[in-house]
Amino acid sequence: MVQPEKNEKMKEILLLMKSELMIALIIFVLLLIKLGKGMKNATLLSLVQVLLLVSIGLSLVENQEGRLFDGMFLGGTLLGFQKAILGLAVYLITLLFSGWLKKSDHLTEFLVLMLSSLLGMYFMISSGNLLMFFLSLELTTIPVAAMANFELEKKKSAEAAMKMILSSAFSSGILLFGISLVYGATGSIDFAELSTLVEINNLQVMAFIFLFSAFAFKLSIVPFHLWTADVYEGSPMAVTSFLSVVSKGSIAFIFITVLYKVFQPLEEVWYILLVILAIATMVIGNLFALRQDNIKRFLAFSSIAQVGFILVGMSGNSQVGYSAVTYFVLVYVFSNLAAFGVAAVMSEEEGIENVSSYRGLIKSNPFLAWIMALALFSLAGIPPTAGFFGKMFLLSAGAVKGNYWFIIIAALNMIVSLYYYLKVVRVMFMEEPLPGAERIKIDQPAKFALIICAAGIVLAGVFSWIYDYLTKLA
Repeated sequence: MVQPEKNEKMKEILLLMKSELMIALIIFVLLLIKLGKGMKNATLLSLVQVLLLVSIGLSLVENQEGRLFDGMFLGGTLLGFQKAILGLAVYLITLLFSGWLKKSDHLTEFLVLMLSSLLGMYFMISSGNLLMFFLSLELTTIPVAAMANFELEKKKSAEAAMKMILSSAFSSGILLFGISLVYGATGSIDFAELSTLVEINNLQVMAFIFLFSAFAFKLSIVPFHLWTADVYEGSPMAVTSFLSVVSKGSIAFIFITVLYKVFQPLEEVWYILLVILAIATMVIGNLFALRQDNIKRFLAFSSIAQVGFILVGMSGNSQVGYSAVTYFVLVYVFSNLAAFGVAAVMSEEEGIENVSSYRGLIKSNPFLAWIMALALFSLAGIPPTAGFFGKMFLLSAGAVKGNYWFIIIAALNMIVSLYYYLKVVRVMFMEEPLPGAERIKIDQPAKFALIICAAGIVLAGVFSWIYDYLTKLA
């Protein structure tokens, strides 16, 4: 009788943790290759890309609800879909920046760091208590700080890593203090138990505000955003993309889970915080994006403004909010990576990192110009791109509370964002190209990834069943 029970338990562990085990296996394979005779960068990168596709497929199949290790690890169909989104983003990053990665002398180390961070995100999304969440968050953050300093010959890269480490250390300290207060006030760190123990009193509200502040640091919510632009500018483009898309997406997934399922009794507290900070984040992000000429800083402040819209969707505290945030992160993956992919090609081939240098791109490189325009249209929320539907669903989720002034302010910020997104489009389509501008040769993997992103921007909006499917899962 004991053996069948053990087999069933092992089968349950393998099913619930298949995504995490697959990423751990890829890391193990990379370490074995590093210890052995090694492998050509192109071959190694292709191997990792194939294994990532297998991992994405595993995340989408045979998902079931379950708990492991006394509730520390949770499984579910929606969690599997969220992990697939993050895995897809990492896969696209390995394609978009394949040229840069193949030239690297430390490709194995970079891939190990990136996949270790992804593994931490998977565990973080499936966290069932605050201890598991904290350990997963540290596993997510520490490798990214090392990645930010990957261009050792550049002073800006070292400065970016230092700023990232310091800001992460502060946010981790704030988070730990908040967790200790939560445990002291309730006697538990288990998510399921906390949802019944949390109540509105001074100590618990203060503990929650500390936790909320730590999330705000990771999501670059104003006024906890000051590290973002400098880190984005100093890091390699691949790392900036990872930070902007994968890191932000994973934090958004766990943040909405914590708000809805753990601190639901404090809704009237966190709703006010979300409204105030969403408005501040959208306004500040937009105002600073208006002034940027460096493409990395431009996309950094753009991503801060996008986080403001995510907070609008979260504020609804409903099934619609959960599905809207997940859908928006999926759309954001395609949109932002398309923009970063074009920026990476321009930076690597032409050494261009300024928006003003994109003049007349439609004449010299029409493929890149159209991809960038499509990405910016989606980020701005212009129909019929998927970004329009993503923001519409977020605003609809936020409107559930009936706070229409809040929704009007968010809509006005969408109009403001049109100016700086369309400014880039105007530069590319309506100005004369730079003297001597030539057609840029794009790596085939990067071109393939840009086509995937463009298709995702269009099809994710056209196929309504994606959002319907997420609504059912939520």
